[in-house]
Amino acid sequence: MMLTAAALAALFVGAMCAAPVEFTVEKGSDEKNLTLSIKYNKEGDSMAEVELKEHGSNEWLALKKNGDGVWEIKSDKPLKGPFNFCFVSEKGMRNVFDDVMPANFKVGTTYKPEE
Repeated sequence: MMLTAAALAALFVGAMCAAPVEFTVEKGSDEKNLTLSIKYNKEGDSMAEVELKEHGSNEWLALKKNGDGVWEIKSDKPLKGPFNFCFVSEKGMRNVFDDVMPANFKVGTTYKPEE
């Protein structure tokens, strides 16, 4: 019981300390490919891992960071939105954001998770 309370407290504090994040759809994105510029505003920390979950799926898919600092995922089949995102920062902060981007996302648009 005590361990459960401690775990819940840690999750609550982590959520309250979450830094603002923004996902901007970059050129080259289409129904099978998604390229994102992710702005994470936490001084002294940066993104280590980013994953996407498609609508109706239980599977998280890893995005890869390219040399330009943008995150990409390429699929053989069309990606199904709205999309959920999960990220882990270099300092271990883990956040999950549901329904951040709609299925009909637009290149050049910035999406922010609801607070």
